[in-house]
Amino acid sequence: MEIKSPTAKNIDEYIASFPANIQLILEALRATILKAAPNAQEAISYQMPTFKLNGNLVHFAAYKNHIGFYPTPSGIEFFKQELSAYKGAKGSVQFPIDKPLPLGLIAQIVKFRATENLIKVSAKPKKY
Repeated sequence: MEIKSPTAKNIDEYIASFPANIQLILEALRATILKAAPNAQEAISYQMPTFKLNGNLVHFAAYKNHIGFYPTPSGIEFFKQELSAYKGAKGSVQFPIDKPLPLGLIAQIVKFRATENLIKVSAKPKKY
């Protein structure tokens, strides 16, 4: 169950809707994503903080007991070994709220996704 306001218009509002201890975690996650992909654009998509760079890059959301991180199925698959200690699904991973976020790993995943999106965009045929 999410503990956020579903009406956030931007990431600042989303983060502000949480208690101070959760805000610190979310701000650290946001800063890590932006440092790894400085040209990413912030948005709210699917009522979650979203970062876009040549398409959707990653999403995240805070829940009662975990932070959900959504780097698409390819991001999960590529880092399957590193993420094996966490609960997850095809396109998501759950980081327990009571443990430090693996910010170094998150940065690697974001960089992977940014490169993946860049390759995907450059491989598309040009329209004339």
